[in-house]
Amino acid sequence: MAKKKRTQTPPRAAAADSPATLKDLLSSDVLSKLKAQADELKAEEKQRQEAARQAVEDQRKAEQKRLDNDFAHLLENSKQDWHKFK
Repeated sequence: MAKKKRTQTPPRAAAADSPATLKDLLSSDVLSKLKAQADELKAEEKQRQEAARQAVEDQRKAEQKRLDNDFAHLLENSKQDWHKFK
């Protein structure tokens, strides 16, 4: 059995050799404002999703209440085994 040759990975370039990123170029106050705005947008999106979920839940409850008051629906969905109630 022959030994497997292991390939060597080239050493990573130092951070000074890499090009400047946008984070490095922006000042800290601009960066903090952007982070605050991102957090605010996430909170608004979460609130919007919660409102949509609540609306669907309210609609489902209203539909269930309407069906509970409908005699034909209750009769169709009731169990027909009346022997256990004697």
